[in-house]
Amino acid sequence: MKNIIFTLIIMLISLDLSAQEMTLYEGDIPNNKPAIENKEKIVLENGNFRISDVSKPTLTRFNSAKPNGMSVIICPGGGYGRLAFDHEGVEVAKAFNAQGITAFVLKYRLPNEKTQDNRTLAPLQDAQQAIRLVRKNAEKWGLNPQKVGIMGFSAGGHLAATATTHFTMKADPSVKDTFSVRPDFAILCYPVISFVEEITHKGSRNNLIGEKPTMETTNLYSNELQVTKETPPCFLVHSADDGAVPVENSLRFYQACIKNKIPVEMHLYPKGGHGYGMNNRTTEDKWFERLLNWLKTL
Repeated sequence: MKNIIFTLIIMLISLDLSAQEMTLYEGDIPNNKPAIENKEKIVLENGNFRISDVSKPTLTRFNSAKPNGMSVIICPGGGYGRLAFDHEGVEVAKAFNAQGITAFVLKYRLPNEKTQDNRTLAPLQDAQQAIRLVRKNAEKWGLNPQKVGIMGFSAGGHLAATATTHFTMKADPSVKDTFSVRPDFAILCYPVISFVEEITHKGSRNNLIGEKPTMETTNLYSNELQVTKETPPCFLVHSADDGAVPVENSLRFYQACIKNKIPVEMHLYPKGGHGYGMNNRTTEDKWFERLLNWLKTL
């Protein structure tokens, strides 16, 4: 029943029937404890839908009327405690569609010790599986398997950055196929990047790796420390007055990209705060337009 309600919500938000939700895994969901009861909740908050207690991940495909072969997997934010599914997911997907880009909104599992054997790995497993699934079906869906990007907002930005820097890490050891999980590009919007104490978003960090993580785990998921010369091109957006996720997160990631000679573009706004999705109301400048210009260079 919940899946039916969720699909209806997607249709209402997108105002058409093009949204196609699919289960992320064909068989058993890796890293889930046996006999998991789906307690997923969908609430309306400040005019936006929020999803919590996600234990059964899905990928929703939004098709463009005139697809150009490029695709983007979108990871909504929410502090690894819920998902801002519409304004950091569906609305962005529809904007991509208008530009010929096929978009996918990932409803990834939220870390939960009650439902997962390893809560820290579950979101990355889902992000890697989403990339795998898109590449596996690229020909059928009319996509270029070498133009598959990942995008994330806030904690979803942390997940996207983790997928961007940890693609050599096999999050799900049971996978047998050989499809690459390295995204071809990454788009990070006011992202949580680091779990270093002085600049992290503590809610996201605590939800993913716990309140007292080891230094090894903290460094592993501080993605500015994981950038290498193999990291794909990146685009960042942040605001200087972000009171939830300090702008230093994006600055450090940008510096790491420069150090490793990774093509990177960053747009910083003096105001905007946090969580504004597509529309930073403090400026007439549209970061999404800047993003579209950048995508043309890839």
